[in-house]
Amino acid sequence: MVITKEHIYDILEKVQDPEVPVLSIIDLGVVRDVVLAEEGVEIIITPTYTGCPAMDMIEVGIKSTLQDHGVEKVKITTVLSPAWTTDWLSESGKEKLRGYGIAPPQGAAKSKRALFSEESGIICPQCNSTNTEMISQFGSTACKAQYKCLDCEEPFDYFKCH
Repeated sequence: MVITKEHIYDILEKVQDPEVPVLSIIDLGVVRDVVLAEEGVEIIITPTYTGCPAMDMIEVGIKSTLQDHGVEKVKITTVLSPAWTTDWLSESGKEKLRGYGIAPPQGAAKSKRALFSEESGIICPQCNSTNTEMISQFGSTACKAQYKCLDCEEPFDYFKCH
């Protein structure tokens, strides 16, 4: 079997984010590059934030999924610069978040302060209302904030821009 970069990317689409299992690591944008060499395949990744607890699980998922598809020699390289940003989320990933009940980031990431400030007009993933309010700066994970829709009264996570 001839292994191509495209084939590896297709396989990596099967590796789910352990914190948001509806997203693949490709949707999430953590895969920076795939390098093919005689000695194996190198996958270059960037964590969504330094110290993200899901990264160990993602590395295990990458290796085991590639090995399940016949790619035996896999090297994972973590690159921290430039830092990951929600701008790297795929459009498909944003739609998957919405369908899963998490409001995707709105607009482009402007500064890291977005992790700690309230954003206005967040669209409720249940009813599409913008009549929402932040309940907590942190939701189920540090990269999400907890919001409530004032129209349908449902709580939801918002994947913060950063």
